[in-house]
Amino acid sequence: MSSADTHCPYCALQCAMTVSHAGHTTVTGRDFPTNRGGLCTKGWTSAELLASPHRLRMPLMRRPDGTLAETTWDEALDAVVAAFRDTKATHGADANAVFGGGGLTNEKAYQLGKFARVALGTSRIDYNGRFCMSSAAAASNRAFGMDRGLPFPVTDLDDARTILLLGSNVAATMPPFLAHLAGARAAGGLIVVDPRRSATARLTEDGAGTHLQPAPGTDLPLLLGLTHIAFAEGLADRAYIEERTTGFDALRRSVAAWWPERTSSTTGIPVAQLREAARRLAAGGAYVLTGRGVEQHVDGTATATAAINLALVLGLVGREGSGYGTLTGQGNGQGGREHGQKADQLPGYRSIRDPEARRHVAGVWGVEADELPDAGIPATALLGELGGPVKTLLVAGSNVVVSAPDVEAVRAGLTALDTLIVCDFFLSETAELADIVLPVLQWAEEEGTMTSLEGRVIRRRQALPGPDGARSELWILSELARRLGAASTWSTEPSEVFDELARASEGGVADYSGLSHDLLDTGIEAYWPYRTASTPRPFAERFAHADGRARLVAVDATPPAPTDRGAELTLVTGRYLQQYQSGTQTRRVAELNGARPEARLEIHPATASGLGIREGDLVAVSNERGTVRARATVTTDIRHDTVFLPFHYAGEECANRLTAAIVDPTSAMPEFKRTRVRVAPDAAVVAAATGVRGPVVVTEHPGIGRAVAGGMASRVSVADGATQTGISVADGAVPARVSVAGGPIERGASTPTEEATHV
Repeated sequence: MSSADTHCPYCALQCAMTVSHAGHTTVTGRDFPTNRGGLCTKGWTSAELLASPHRLRMPLMRRPDGTLAETTWDEALDAVVAAFRDTKATHGADANAVFGGGGLTNEKAYQLGKFARVALGTSRIDYNGRFCMSSAAAASNRAFGMDRGLPFPVTDLDDARTILLLGSNVAATMPPFLAHLAGARAAGGLIVVDPRRSATARLTEDGAGTHLQPAPGTDLPLLLGLTHIAFAEGLADRAYIEERTTGFDALRRSVAAWWPERTSSTTGIPVAQLREAARRLAAGGAYVLTGRGVEQHVDGTATATAAINLALVLGLVGREGSGYGTLTGQGNGQGGREHGQKADQLPGYRSIRDPEARRHVAGVWGVEADELPDAGIPATALLGELGGPVKTLLVAGSNVVVSAPDVEAVRAGLTALDTLIVCDFFLSETAELADIVLPVLQWAEEEGTMTSLEGRVIRRRQALPGPDGARSELWILSELARRLGAASTWSTEPSEVFDELARASEGGVADYSGLSHDLLDTGIEAYWPYRTASTPRPFAERFAHADGRARLVAVDATPPAPTDRGAELTLVTGRYLQQYQSGTQTRRVAELNGARPEARLEIHPATASGLGIREGDLVAVSNERGTVRARATVTTDIRHDTVFLPFHYAGEECANRLTAAIVDPTSAMPEFKRTRVRVAPDAAVVAAATGVRGPVVVTEHPGIGRAVAGGMASRVSVADGATQTGISVADGAVPARVSVAGGPIERGASTPTEEATHV
């Protein structure tokens, strides 16, 4: 039997798990501060990915007849190198581009950025985290001088009396996180801001808190209105503001126009609820947390800034028992943006335009500083150059033909490239368009590090070998760099790459210089910055600006013009519990896909009635960019002026056929959460046209044999009402000992339900 202590391959909570193999592969939850032994349904079923029959085992190349066929590694790598060389010789270095992902380990993200700038000499690199964290990152950097999702351990939330949670459905995205909301719920202080009555919003019922249900896109006026109330009612902490911030006068003037009645008329939230929310936040023991729902807008940076301003005005940030944070989404969304995947950054969260940063990193890499390219362009703009200025693209860890805004334009750009190269372990929708596909290892087959939503650097450990023919991205980048004759060194050993990353990050904001794989293997708490010691609460004494003060930044709430003035409804997009990101992984897990096999459009009964739509009808959701077809779910959980689609699906169910490639001017975050659409019955569409995948059969793992997920001995199945320490979860999951309908269920038990949720 072999086993390894590692972490879940999915979200940024990075729940601890043990992967064991004794004839078959199993996953069990492991005690860790973030998840306390529990996993959500995605974590419990993650072993199934390792044995999927859809695994890529050999490189693929596009043949003259248009098909993808297996080839040798030498042939594939030589073809990649030839494409990069020909493109650079004919069109210049920036005609080669690289697109990374927030699920790559720190080592791979670092090496990918180095490869782009040293081996290819291109400025054209960015990653899918631009779609996820960029607005919150821009706001935090501006306010605090540092972007760390949670600048405190997640366990600090356990003792909160009030938590204002804006734009995050954690019951679906990271269910074990719900245990950290128990204290606030017990105090009646969970305040959830969401235009949907999501599973998380339903946690506020029965006296546990308040659901504020604003009109889509009005989170910024809401936050400005709460800040106005804080000033008007004397709730602001003036001593804290004077001691620890700058910009007070401009901020106070900027919110003067957002009196409660105006805020209420703009957002749809009653004045009494606005006042009560502000008073609770000011009463002590409060946290303000933001998610993608308020950030994925063209005013996302301003909205995140307004949330920070509110927290600063109330004196919450950097004090014990209170704070502000943003909930990172992707598994390594934090570390992935720190070490060189972003268009304007070098390792250590350094600016690529900082001469000293360029000198330091170039010295570690063994090149001259002036050999490094300038800053590139962010993801949406980069994708807009495909087939134009950009002729050859390498994609690693991303499925842009599902996840990017205006995906039909992205698809057209991908097909217009001279050469598309994709590294993946499945033939994703993006890989299906590639000229060369390179098979890579999965999470349990590799060593490395990840950085969780709380800024904790953790170890990912290998539990089993990968399939013959698949290779680590570190090996691929090393081989390509060697064939290209690139300067510097290109280790294939994750521990050696991490040591180089640590040296490159030294002195930067995200300083990992005191860390190593060996030190992390001792089990220490390792919150960055880590020079000589861990920093779990970096703002306890001062902020990261030179003067030690946070910046109060006045922002404007002028709404942008709608993208389609003739449309009727506002589309918001989001997640299902059982699916993840573009679905490349979860749509291949039979249990997960069986629970959520298709996209469903949530629509209010009154709206549906007016359009002649009934529960389960096939509908067409359209605007000038395209049409999505989905079945209707008629529910009062959504506002009458709003509809909801999940973003996990491809083809005619792909929500991003409708979203626009318009971005926040500061962060370049696309506008995903406020798209104008028309909805109508679609009687011409039959069920077979929805593109639903069939069940995935678990087969022999190509490295060691049969793999199965979890096992009922370590799982509990619950439906609609799981509780742990008093937390109710609709369609959610919470770890360890669980109660259903008032009675405890021991592990191994199962409720007889058609659509169970596994804990």
